[in-house]
Amino acid sequence: MSVVLITGCSTGLGFATAELMARAGHTVYATMRNPQRAPQLGQLAEQDNLPITILPMDVDSDESVSTAVTEVLAQAGQIDVLVNNAGIGPLGPIEEAPFLDFQAIMETNYFGVLRCIRAVLPGMRERGAGCIITISSVAGKLYSPYHSAYCASKAAVEALCECLAGEVGPLGIRVAVVEPGVIDTPIIDKFEEASPNTNYPNQIRLSAYLRASRDNHAPASMVAEVVQAIATGKQTTFRNPVGPDAAPLLGWRASLADEDWIASAGLDEETWIGGMAQLGADVRPYLKADV
Repeated sequence: MSVVLITGCSTGLGFATAELMARAGHTVYATMRNPQRAPQLGQLAEQDNLPITILPMDVDSDESVSTAVTEVLAQAGQIDVLVNNAGIGPLGPIEEAPFLDFQAIMETNYFGVLRCIRAVLPGMRERGAGCIITISSVAGKLYSPYHSAYCASKAAVEALCECLAGEVGPLGIRVAVVEPGVIDTPIIDKFEEASPNTNYPNQIRLSAYLRASRDNHAPASMVAEVVQAIATGKQTTFRNPVGPDAAPLLGWRASLADEDWIASAGLDEETWIGGMAQLGADVRPYLKADV
């Protein structure tokens, strides 16, 4: 069994991955920014006697990442698997979204991943073994209007990890990215409503699609199962779409010329609603600012 370090475990994908891998017998170090604010995983581990150790880690901080990795190495001696899951995802048009949102999302979603990778690589390289799994998104390959900060961060992560895979593969270290579609997690509840004074009223379409797709209730455990399959070597592909909408969305985007994809943002509302229905999302109830 492996020693597994997972980031962003307070809720959602990180929580589900920590629980699944611990129940499979792996030694899990589950990290989160503020463990005191999210005691549920620790309580579950104690209740079910799961091999989970909760550690504080803020992936935005060099010192915090270094401290957490040093603690894991002191306790377990090595890190076999790193799962980069911590992430944030605000919405908004490029002109109007706060500049600080762009900085914050790159700090967490990209530089946070980079910090963690660099922290675990020396030990993996010395042993000639290890696995680095990063939770990306279909948004790393599919760039939607009003999702620019998130898409840019995930595209950067995809590029980083593909470069990394070529660098460390010859050293015995496996690298993979997981590309979830819309999964039923608390991140969607954190979306802020658009300002009534926005110059881009169509941005409501993105939040409507995400909320409608979340209603299909694809569970976080779907992603956790893929992470475990990669970690154990049962799944060996570099890119791994997950969820009922992931492959259809990526396939739809790949089938369109860039110009046609961009032009689709200007569809009239009824045509757009019909297109979303074909993707399994009933967006109409969410096309109201007060929803």
